[in-house]
Amino acid sequence: YFVYAVETAATSQLIEASAARPYTAIAFALDAELVAGLLIDHKPAIDDDSFVTNPVDDLLLDAWRRMLRLLDRPAEIPVLAPMLEREIAFRLLQGPQGEKLRQLARADGRLSQIRRATAWIRAHYNEPIDVTQLAELSHMSNAAFHRHFKAATAMSPIQYQKQLRLLEARHLLIAQPGNAAQVAFTVGYESASQFSREYARQFGLPPARDAARLLAKGEAATLEVD
Repeated sequence: YFVYAVETAATSQLIEASAARPYTAIAFALDAELVAGLLIDHKPAIDDDSFVTNPVDDLLLDAWRRMLRLLDRPAEIPVLAPMLEREIAFRLLQGPQGEKLRQLARADGRLSQIRRATAWIRAHYNEPIDVTQLAELSHMSNAAFHRHFKAATAMSPIQYQKQLRLLEARHLLIAQPGNAAQVAFTVGYESASQFSREYARQFGLPPARDAARLLAKGEAATLEVD
């Protein structure tokens, strides 16, 4: 499992699954107030990598199983689900990624400060950004902001914005196939050729060919299901 307290700009790919052994993923949106109510210590912050996975121990796995079983007993969800959410949050706090949750619950923690910057970038991803302004928004010096931003997201602010632009461009190309140059300008690029180069570097194919490939895959998957 992994915990992240900052919205990420990333893609993932499933590399192994079958009808006999399907891939299952569970996402749990943690409430900062719930986590704050569970804090029982104040361990010093540590600079963990942004994406670190850890094995799921038996206690955490058991809590997840009990949570999922509630799907078969919907009448019990209002009573038992809040208690299980609290237990899962507690198990995560006690685990190797607990510090990320502690910082999520502390408004003055560095992750909370970085979240202000990522929220601004996500809202203005197609506009020029001023890193000094983002550092001020996060109440950090430029050097500290760069260091903590990269620790939280595994990329610089400019790379984070570029990733957001490319992901949104891919979404637009699939949802509304059309002019790649227009999509480039929509997501904030001033040069269609630069957009095409960076898109191909990120996804392995130029924009139009990548969108056609993904659309063909979607059609094939639909035919297989039918």
